[in-house]
Amino acid sequence: MDATLIEALGDELFHALRERRSVPPLTQRYPNLTLETAYQISLRFLQRREALGEQVVGKKIGVTSRAVQDMLDVHQPDFGFLTHRMHVANDSEVSFHSHHLVQPRAEGEIAFILGEDLNGPGITAQDVMAATQWVAPCFEIVDSRIVDWKIRIQDTVADNASCGVFALGDERINPRELDLAKVELNLLKNGLPAGQGLGSAVQGHPCAAVAWLANTLGKFDIPFRKGEIILSGALAPLVPVQPGDHVSLSLSGLGSARLRFVS
Repeated sequence: MDATLIEALGDELFHALRERRSVPPLTQRYPNLTLETAYQISLRFLQRREALGEQVVGKKIGVTSRAVQDMLDVHQPDFGFLTHRMHVANDSEVSFHSHHLVQPRAEGEIAFILGEDLNGPGITAQDVMAATQWVAPCFEIVDSRIVDWKIRIQDTVADNASCGVFALGDERINPRELDLAKVELNLLKNGLPAGQGLGSAVQGHPCAAVAWLANTLGKFDIPFRKGEIILSGALAPLVPVQPGDHVSLSLSGLGSARLRFVS
């Protein structure tokens, strides 16, 4: 795929975001689309956002748990960037219009806040633990610019790992004070149970998921920086949300987070 087409597809996804609409799957139109080319499309998408003043504040891994892989029929993790405009306050209102949401779904996960740089490849789960200053409860509101979530791994990588917005809970916990694999998620939608899972759902341990992401991005010469927020992946199936819904989660030993959705 030549550079002109890569730019055009990145621009298409950018305009789909800004205009709150979805586009046909890239993999249907370009069956030979490779994962590396999809990543180049995502960089063009990010470049367009940065031109409007968005600043990268972290990275994310997605589609890490078997539950989410089965739900989306995507059977390997994706990866993308977080910007400061994607970061919303805990216990706040998320506007479909203002935050350019199309077909969002809520997921609960553990966020890592780095105390030092990490440069892959060669990063281990132990390296991640040593480099992490804090962990925090997190809602990621994933959102696909691909019509009806009909995605393959190349579609979601090109679409910045289907990321919409994210919110961190208020707590900051030393990760060495608890067993992250045994952290239990309980998620509620409109006050009713909507999902549960364990930290071990993501690659066996959240630190292993973050190490995978560091090593994957390291192949593209993209480092993790001190102070960045790293989202480690959903612990339970994704929960569709609409204006009027409210969601809350608790993570044992980590704390809680809440969001409300408006049009």
